[in-house]
Amino acid sequence: MMISAPSPLLQLRLPLWRSRMMLAIVFIGFGALAVRAAYLQVWHNDFLQQKGESRYSRTIEISAHRGKITDRNGEILASSTPVRSIWAIPDDVDRSVEKRRELARLLDMPLAELEKKLADEDREFVYLKRQLPPEQADRVAQLRMSGIFQQREYRRYYPAGEVAAHVLGFTGIDETGQEGIELAFQAELAGHAGSRQVIKDRRGNVIEDVASVRVPRDGRDLALSIDSKIQYLAYRELKNAVETHRAKAGGIVVMDVITGEVLALANLPVFNPNNRAHLTGAQLRNRVLTDTFEPGSTMKPFTVALAMELGMVKPTSMVQTAPGKLTIGSATISDAHPHGALSVTEVIQKSSNVGTAKLALAIDRQDMWDMLNRAGFGVVPRVQFPGAVAGRLRPSKGWRPIEQATMSYGYGLSASLLQLARAYTVFGRDGDVIDATFVKAAGPAFGSQVVHPEVAYAMRQMLELAAGPGGTAPRAQTMGYRVAGKTGTAHKQEGKGYAERKYRASFVGFAPVSAPRLVVAVMIDEPSAGRYFGGDVAAPVFSTVVGGALRILGVAPDAPMRPVVLPAEGAGVEESI
Repeated sequence: MMISAPSPLLQLRLPLWRSRMMLAIVFIGFGALAVRAAYLQVWHNDFLQQKGESRYSRTIEISAHRGKITDRNGEILASSTPVRSIWAIPDDVDRSVEKRRELARLLDMPLAELEKKLADEDREFVYLKRQLPPEQADRVAQLRMSGIFQQREYRRYYPAGEVAAHVLGFTGIDETGQEGIELAFQAELAGHAGSRQVIKDRRGNVIEDVASVRVPRDGRDLALSIDSKIQYLAYRELKNAVETHRAKAGGIVVMDVITGEVLALANLPVFNPNNRAHLTGAQLRNRVLTDTFEPGSTMKPFTVALAMELGMVKPTSMVQTAPGKLTIGSATISDAHPHGALSVTEVIQKSSNVGTAKLALAIDRQDMWDMLNRAGFGVVPRVQFPGAVAGRLRPSKGWRPIEQATMSYGYGLSASLLQLARAYTVFGRDGDVIDATFVKAAGPAFGSQVVHPEVAYAMRQMLELAAGPGGTAPRAQTMGYRVAGKTGTAHKQEGKGYAERKYRASFVGFAPVSAPRLVVAVMIDEPSAGRYFGGDVAAPVFSTVVGGALRILGVAPDAPMRPVVLPAEGAGVEESI
């Protein structure tokens, strides 16, 4: 047997420094890994913890229950009912055409729309349908489709529907106030949502509750000043008047003279807050607060009251209105009928433009501006409601004589219906004006003085005559109660002038005269069925509403409980416009 010689390569001896260097490199590598591991797991472990938790840990919001809105007697006007929303993880949804078609049917949507929502499979979350009734959501759950999930939500419900729509407004799909009281008191009604930390699997199922991060705080309930019975009465009568006189729109507000509480507010056109699929701007407008108009003859009592406040006249003082016209520069002011000499009381009773203008021209224009401003004209009402407007009352230094004269009977300035109702509390109270409120008040309101109590009392007697048989609004009378008030019939502005055959008819009054409790202001926009005077169109609405509201409130009658004999429609004294 031949034995081969050993290979020279096998006999090669490596240098000792080389093996030691390699060993050192290995130990250095292990040391670096140990330091890095210690750095990540001991001193800087929050990064890895965050990355890990992002794959299974979720913080989910716990909705706060929105507070209820009630009327002054506790009747619910708005509440939140539980509903469910259907959502999906597109990549996990069952691809069966039959199941998808059935899902689309249960969700009341076209299959093409469903497929479009599920088309982006890179998304981890997509809403399929929001705010489904629980019974409909249960039928979806019975499909047992993979990738389809549900979450509980709330939907706002308004039991009164369109009757109180402009008072309450509405919320959006996420229960955030959009209009009306819902918007004005969003912070109080909404409360604060809570949250909790959970562990979810890839399909979105909650496996474990980890911790409560923030406890939800439900919104507080809100008691309004509105009386549901009076609200329905006001809405019904306004709707009847708008339809009867084929009017474009209308508004009404009922205000408590003692507390300033708004007991009813309604507008037409109106909307149903429970179904806003075809909502338009005309339906949405809260005309009582946001629309201003030239108030016409409803302004005359303020001019007469100022003249008495300044000691210029008394109720029995005579004003010569013959020949029924008054020329100022190139303009002529006219009465509907020439009256000759009228007492100040008769100027209001007969609604004389000439008589009112003559009184206004004898007043310093700054004094007139100050009085109107104190009564709230040209000032944004301090009311808990979005969108309330100031109207228009120009500074007095720019008034020309013809402008001062026309403003005395309601042209050349503008106001909202709420401003008019609030201003008339001056005559229903002892000469002071109070703020309106939509929240139930704890007691009587305190106002700011506009005229002396004696002047307010005298105006009360004059306005009672204006709403009586010899005045412009005999149809404002109501059985069992003495009423007072003033009509207004004004041409509508159109372009740079006034429309010949378009009017706003209004009436503002209060009752009972012996101890005023309610102010009611009514406006009918563009009546087109033949009658357009405030005494024919707006006064009957006032009569029915104020009489019914006083009985609802249990206010004692101050007049005989016998039917009021009314003149035939249009047979009252026509007011000057």
